This record gives sequence, C-alpha cells and structure tokens, in this order.
Amino acid sequence: MIELVVSMTILLILTAIAIPSLMRSFRAYQLNDAAGRFSDMLKFTRFEAVRRNTQVCFLMQQNGAGLGWTVGTSSNCGAVFGANGKQQVIAGFATPLPANTAGLPGQAAICNKLVNSAGPCLFEGLSGTNNATVAFDARGAIRVGGAVSPLVFVFYFGSANDQEFGYRAVVLLPSGSTQIWTGPAGGPWQQIS
Repeated sequence: MIELVVSMTILLILTAIAIPSLMRSFRAYQLNDAAGRFSDMLKFTRFEAVRRNTQVCFLMQQNGAGLGWTVGTSSNCGAVFGANGKQQVIAGFATPLPANTAGLPGQAAICNKLVNSAGPCLFEGLSGTNNATVAFDARGAIRVGGAVSPLVFVFYFGSANDQEFGYRAVVLLPSGSTQIWTGPAGGPWQQIS
C-alpha cells in the first residue's frame, strides 16, 4: 500500500510539472493552425481567380458575438460567400485580431524585414474587420480600386485576452503569395514560413 501511495505521488508531481508545458504547446498549435488555415484559404482564393480567369475575392465574416470567423471565396466580391465556393470556420482561442490590439509586436518590423524600408508598406485595415474582402485578379495579384496593390496586407491572429502565447501574422504580398510570421507579446516578429 505504501509503494502504491509513493508511486501515485510521484505520478501526480510529474503530471503537475508537465501540464504547463503541454498547455503552451497546445496554444502554439492553435495559433499556428488558425494562421495556416487562413493562409490556405487566401491561397485557394488566389488559385480560383487564376483557374477561372476572372476576379475572385477572399471574404471574412464574424459569426455573431465572439463565435469565431468564417473565411471563404466570394465570386461577386460582396458580403456573400460564393454558392460553390470553399469556406472555413476559424474559432476558439486564436482568432483574427484588429491591428490596434494591445500587446501586438511592433508592426514596422515586418515592413522593415520585407522591403528594408520604414516607409508605409503595410495595409492592416482588414485584420479583424467584419466583411473584409481581398480581390485577386486573373493573374493572382491583389487588386485595389482596379490597380495592382503596392502594399503588403497583414492579418493578425491571437487571443485578445491572453497575450502569454504570442501572436501570428499572415502576410499577403502584392503578388498574392503568403507568409506566416510569429511574435511574442511586445517582441520582434520572425518569419516561420
């Protein structure tokens, strides 16, 4: 009986030590998954525009108050998803955040690393915005007002209530290609894919 009690005590101590590490790993996975699925949907929308040889838009809509987001394709570039388009729900711990969310690492660092310029190169106005759309032309480039966009679009992911696990940024380049960046709360951004 004493051996059983000692064994159970050791097991409980090891479990208590492992739980915080497992939670950090699980939260990091959730952040990477949300950013990855968002990036994949941007890529899918771009490829649909090229495949169809017409403009196709990426659309993101909020599902009620705090119930996550739906992202997908919109053929008419309005606030309605395409009837035959692909959609995904991004909900839970990691969701799209507005660019003015407290704790986000300095956004200028992404700009400096991408184009070696401190000038205006980022467009963050769509991050965490309901009914936001990004238009891809038949070549797969981003269109704004009929012209190819010279700006880099950035979408931020994380938890507005829990900064401990950091943030992810999906960077959409004018050519239509995407990158994923990571950054701790208040720390520097680093590209991970």
